[in-house]
Amino acid sequence: MSTSEPDKNPSSFQGVDLRTASAVGSAGLPAGLPDPEILARMANEFFTALPPAEAAVPVALPAATTEPVANRAGLASVPAATPPAEERFRALPATLSSTSASPQVPAVPGGILSGISDPLSTADFTRPGTFSFLDDARPLFAFSNSTWPVALPAQTIKIPAESELLALADPFPAFSLPPFPELRPDSAVPQVPGAPLQPNLSDILPGYSFLNEVRQLVPAGTTAATEPSKTPSDAPAALALSSQPFDVLAIRRDFPILEERVNGKPLIWLDNAATTQKPKSVIGRLSHFYSHENSNIHRAAHELAARATDAYEAAREKVRRFLNASSTKEILFVRGATEGINLVAQSWGRQNIRKDDEIVITWLEHHANIVPWQMLCAEAGARLRVAPVDDSGQVLLDEYQKLLGPKTRLVSFTQVSNALGTVTPAREMIEMAHRYGAKVLLDGAQAVSHMHVDVQAYDCDFYVFSGHKVFAPTGIGVVFGKLDILEQTQPWQGGGNMILDVTFEKTTYQPAPGRFEAGTGNIADAVGLGAAIDYLERIGMVNVSRYEHDLLAYATDGLQRIPGLRLIGTAREKAGVLSFVLDGFRTEDVGTALNRQGIAVRAGHHCAQPILRRFGVESTVRPSLALYNTCEDIDALIAAIWNLKQGHTSL
Repeated sequence: MSTSEPDKNPSSFQGVDLRTASAVGSAGLPAGLPDPEILARMANEFFTALPPAEAAVPVALPAATTEPVANRAGLASVPAATPPAEERFRALPATLSSTSASPQVPAVPGGILSGISDPLSTADFTRPGTFSFLDDARPLFAFSNSTWPVALPAQTIKIPAESELLALADPFPAFSLPPFPELRPDSAVPQVPGAPLQPNLSDILPGYSFLNEVRQLVPAGTTAATEPSKTPSDAPAALALSSQPFDVLAIRRDFPILEERVNGKPLIWLDNAATTQKPKSVIGRLSHFYSHENSNIHRAAHELAARATDAYEAAREKVRRFLNASSTKEILFVRGATEGINLVAQSWGRQNIRKDDEIVITWLEHHANIVPWQMLCAEAGARLRVAPVDDSGQVLLDEYQKLLGPKTRLVSFTQVSNALGTVTPAREMIEMAHRYGAKVLLDGAQAVSHMHVDVQAYDCDFYVFSGHKVFAPTGIGVVFGKLDILEQTQPWQGGGNMILDVTFEKTTYQPAPGRFEAGTGNIADAVGLGAAIDYLERIGMVNVSRYEHDLLAYATDGLQRIPGLRLIGTAREKAGVLSFVLDGFRTEDVGTALNRQGIAVRAGHHCAQPILRRFGVESTVRPSLALYNTCEDIDALIAAIWNLKQGHTSL
């Protein structure tokens, strides 16, 4: 086509006819479609002709407040800022840099253009009463004072008529919010601490301030101008840091079951305290094991036995690293946390608890951390003592201190309450117990999916958790025990695999961990647990903790706005559990109504009847969070409860 003189047709620009390309353009497009190379060249010419970027007046943002604004996609804590309306945008740079052999100017949601240096900053758009740009490229925005999504059109590049300038579409068209009952526009989201992240890591680890940054993504197929990873190669493993930014939307795609529909609605899984869903990597690892490695372990010379043994023992090493134990000899595989507690009670407990000895637990315990000790006390003539909690659900340390004494042989308590979400002051409680020579078992079943665990830092003598609470299969769990204690402890069960030699007169046992793993173990699911740990370590437990902390704060604020809803358990330190009762409704009826909307929660006593009775209830509704949950999940939960209160059975 000719470009010798400008075309007067309004569908041309700089003398280039935009109506059609040649019969087949350079991009291989059929006749009748614009040629991308022509569009790209025109865009580059236009931006090249713009005044230099330094001529633009820079935006001066005020000092950030400490109030975080919930970012609906990533939920990183974004400082609130209030720039004047006319300073919402920075001037675009003068040129676009090409990053491919066939440059294109795509329509880009979220106000980010591929190839632009110094892209628009999230902080420039985040302030109370305005919009927060998402971490991804979806054309959705978060209205910072609302719990409801607002869909806005994506920005597009417009090819103008001859007399027009190339312009971006208005990013803030008129819109209206769906109604939200009793919305308090200026209310602040309460800060509900989750995993022990106080003070902020950036305050004490200046080299890791990137954890507070909001990631900026570009659409798939484009090139992001990102800085190199700021995680040094020698970063301490105990920090559980990851060089990968936290992307909840990408994480959700890793869990196939989240595509399921229940009662015609998309599944919203908020029953994570009961069990967590499994990522593709875990499902695939199980399939690979049964397809290529399935064999019993340790006792054969053939190839598949070697493969299975290697996979099983590799999983033990992954658990050791995950808990920061000092040796794989300290890691025992069991069926779950319940079996782990029973193992300690029936092995170490039977060997060491005598008449008039005392075992201390707390009011927060799951039945699995009550009943085995009751059974042991009844058998040995020992006494079970219980540390009380305050009205928020936190252990009263002064009262706990009074229970400790020379007769205290064991203290066993939960790290995170499954019924209330309370995070107990584990290190302090363990230190107090050790002053009296007591051993300590820490129940981590509800902790391992929410926070980084370091058994050496806690200095606990035993630590137990269940694999299915941490994105691994059911039927696999772990007991950590200090090696010197395990070596002095007799096994609980007898059989194959746990022996060195057997005669009719005498049996010699394997050293730990073998002596505690009688019979054929759950080999495949142990391998699956290793895959789940790999998955979490790629994400980084610090990233998970920070994300869930903000999600918990968001959910707490939304639920507290519902009249007649009472949260059970409001401790300052909490993980992702939100137990509540609703005036005028039985908990099972609330659970049934939520199920009709595809929302899975637990309704009942959660195998923790004593702590619920401490708050005057027999059961609660318990939504519980995991790393794949979003603010949209919380919005759907709140909307369903509102509809139930207003007498509606469907949305």
